[in-house]
Amino acid sequence: MTEKKPSPSRSALRLRARAKNKKPKFLRPESWRYSRFSLSWRRPRGLDNKVRQKVKGWPAGVSTGYKGPKIARGLHPSGYREVLVYNADELSKLDPNTQAARIAHSVGKRKRALMIAEAKKLNVKLLNVKITPETAEAEEEETEEEEEEQVEEEAEEQAEKKEEKPKKKEKAPKEAKPKAKKKKGEKQ
Repeated sequence: MTEKKPSPSRSALRLRARAKNKKPKFLRPESWRYSRFSLSWRRPRGLDNKVRQKVKGWPAGVSTGYKGPKIARGLHPSGYREVLVYNADELSKLDPNTQAARIAHSVGKRKRALMIAEAKKLNVKLLNVKITPETAEAEEEETEEEEEEQVEEEAEEQAEKKEEKPKKKEKAPKEAKPKAKKKKGEKQ
């Protein structure tokens, strides 16, 4: 029998969307008056600023009371909890039903390909990798080719080292020539 996968928290996402619709659009105070001010929010700090003082008739300022619902905080828009992953071992610790992995940007190409393959086996969703059948096959082939090339290079290096050992040349002793030291003021 196949087990039914529990869907990521859709109700939490709906709740978050409903709460977001109720929030005002927070504009920078006086941005509607001066064209040099951008619309993006800046915290008002002036002594007489009406938004900071929460004067009636002025727009609302940003505050913690406008936070989203607690159950929806930290959720990716897909409904999964987002977890930053650096290696394949961390992938195996994830719960594929509720958590999704984001591969760290510092992970290299070779390790990334291994992590993608591991995520496929474990049915873990990767957030920052677009997997298509063509790209997955190409990455697997690349990793296999790179591993084969490394093995060949190591074998060649070992063969070269073995060849170099018996080729020691015997050096003839150099004849020592006596050098005459010059004294100050003497000519030759």
